[in-house]
Amino acid sequence: MSAEATNSVTPGQMPGAVSAAVTPTAPRRKARPRIDLRRLGRAALLGPAARGRLPDAISHVVDAHRAHHPDADLEPLRHAYVLAESSHRGQMRKSGEPYITHPLAVTLILAELGAETTTLTASLLHDTVEDTDVTLDQVRDQFGEEVRYLVDGVTKLEKVDYGAAAEPETFRKMLVATGNDVRVMSIKLADRLHNMRTLGVMRPEKQERIAKVTRDVLIPLAERLGVQALKTELEDLVFAILHPEEYAHTRELIVRNAARADDPLAEVADEVRGVLREADIPVEVLIRPRHFVSVHRVSRKRGRLRGSDFGRVLVLVNEDADCYAVLGELHTCMKPVVSEFKDFIAVPKFNLYQSLHTAVARQDGQVVEVLIRTHQMHKVAEAGVVALGNPYAPAPEDPADGERVDPTRPGWLSRLLDWQEAAPDPDHFWSTLREDLAQDREITVFRPDGGTLGLPEGATCVDAAYAQYGEDAHACIGARVNGRLATLSTVLRDGDTVQLLMGQDAASEPSREWLEHAHTPAARIAIQRWLAAHPAQTESQQSEGARIAENRTGVRPPDGRTGVRPADGATRVRPTGGRSGARPTGVPEPDAVPEQPADRSATGTVLADLPGASVRLARCCTPVPPDEITGFAVRGGAVTVHRVECAAVARMKAGGRAEVGVHWGEAAECRVTLVAESFVRPHLLADLTEAMASEGAEIVSATVEPPTQQQVRHTYTVQLPDAGHLPGLMRAMRDVAGVYDVSRSQPQPQGN
Repeated sequence: MSAEATNSVTPGQMPGAVSAAVTPTAPRRKARPRIDLRRLGRAALLGPAARGRLPDAISHVVDAHRAHHPDADLEPLRHAYVLAESSHRGQMRKSGEPYITHPLAVTLILAELGAETTTLTASLLHDTVEDTDVTLDQVRDQFGEEVRYLVDGVTKLEKVDYGAAAEPETFRKMLVATGNDVRVMSIKLADRLHNMRTLGVMRPEKQERIAKVTRDVLIPLAERLGVQALKTELEDLVFAILHPEEYAHTRELIVRNAARADDPLAEVADEVRGVLREADIPVEVLIRPRHFVSVHRVSRKRGRLRGSDFGRVLVLVNEDADCYAVLGELHTCMKPVVSEFKDFIAVPKFNLYQSLHTAVARQDGQVVEVLIRTHQMHKVAEAGVVALGNPYAPAPEDPADGERVDPTRPGWLSRLLDWQEAAPDPDHFWSTLREDLAQDREITVFRPDGGTLGLPEGATCVDAAYAQYGEDAHACIGARVNGRLATLSTVLRDGDTVQLLMGQDAASEPSREWLEHAHTPAARIAIQRWLAAHPAQTESQQSEGARIAENRTGVRPPDGRTGVRPADGATRVRPTGGRSGARPTGVPEPDAVPEQPADRSATGTVLADLPGASVRLARCCTPVPPDEITGFAVRGGAVTVHRVECAAVARMKAGGRAEVGVHWGEAAECRVTLVAESFVRPHLLADLTEAMASEGAEIVSATVEPPTQQQVRHTYTVQLPDAGHLPGLMRAMRDVAGVYDVSRSQPQPQGN
């Protein structure tokens, strides 16, 4: 029975009682937003003649519901109240009050938040199936399948032990039920809030246990569902129980600030009203006091608090465009603190929150934060998913087809439903969930196609890959962040643009190292599932890594293919000769000098304007048709041919060397140096040389540099039967999984 909650608190019983908490902010209450759950006490709920006139209590729920839904059908509420009151009759809370006061209080909380009729009906009945003889079939027969579904969901939640000994599989089912209908968790959160409000007569150790569970599980869920009005009050109540001394100190700070003669927040609010009145923008300007936990956090961050630190100025407008008009006026007429600006309208938070955040500086140096939003945005900011009504109700032009689809469900909850199915076992699901709930901030990154990904703060490119592609992300080979190449371990920031580079190899496999960079449940679970299903490949990865570390060069694996993970010093591989031997199979020589191509006459390809001179293609830039070329006479009566953009050309011109005219003759075989940039993966070198051989290229020499940040650079000098084959060769190399760029060698200028 959820009657574990007890009688409403008397002033001396618990320092965290709501009545005590609102005392310091009472003078400003008329300026607060409409939604204010703190004013809901037992007297407001039942009236002075509560025990003798219980049926009158439903009028408070009706009034609150009418304020948000003027045309709502009230008959289901009246019917549900009659059933709940008759079913719970004779049951008492531990304080001695009639038990019906609890479902009434929970329903009133939801009514104040703007919940629709179906949710309120289920809220009135949420304990009947668990604590009385009422059955789910009776609920369905009298109120319909939707109410039955919600009551069943809340009943299952009541059976969950959230403490340290919680059964993970039960908790998994609870969250799945929540994911199928967010209204289930909305009722549960309101239920917990009322129980926390009336926790005063519990034993201290039980208060502490309930408060810790609320802090660790339910408050993070309230944050993710966007129900800030519930979340902030729950935080204050937990704060009062778990940290009574700090709570008392914070309360003293708030009381002392409330007694100040001057109020910088009120002064700035008046100035904002004047600026916007002159701009003819209809607005409502309010002062929004910080709740206790928020004040405590600010005091720990800034030390000594000033008057502007105890709240924010809230500006409410009618249309989205008015938000930006207000922002423009404030930044024009007042001194903005540009670094404090955030646009959560264009990019809403993961929990549906939308608002413009800015700050203005006063002449005395105090900085006042300003929130700008529409009335509808404010309603969603306070009530989150509760303010969305019935998310499963079809639009008038879209007839119902019986499918339960929730387009408004927060992205994190959709992801939860996806990865909970993939979790290898309940214990792992539970531990991963706790880690996910501990992430209280989320960032938004953009895809090149304009789409967005919501990720927890600290997420990497690995997380982005699995968020976008699911288990297909096993084939991810790299990423570009804001247009620049980045490793998969790169930590993403809010607003980054991420392009994920996917390999074409169907046998691509994730690396065990990725687990070190994965922060999201989806990424970690997918990688662990693959590693568990492929122990042989995992052992192969580990043994290959051990061989590389031992040999420090990139020794060829047992299958005859050469590794691409040299550690110290570049690895040079001697070819076996011939096109069929383009795959490097020799033993690497880490200290060897790269093989240089033998001088060979190119008179059939390049003609020089120096009669009788032999012509040689320069090794530094390996020109091929149709490169623009120039020549220089060297000792022995030969002419070396360079590409005109070669750094050696500028150096020889500066030294007074005379150029010799050269031009291309008929097409013939040519030699060229290519540089391939790639990400590290097993067997990359073998796949790359196979692709080159398939295009008829004979590898004359090859150099593989040590990898840095999972990237590796290959340099190949190849002999082609015809220069016209070069574009096709470069395309074939780029098509190899893991290769992200192939270019002609660009020698760097050398010092004199």
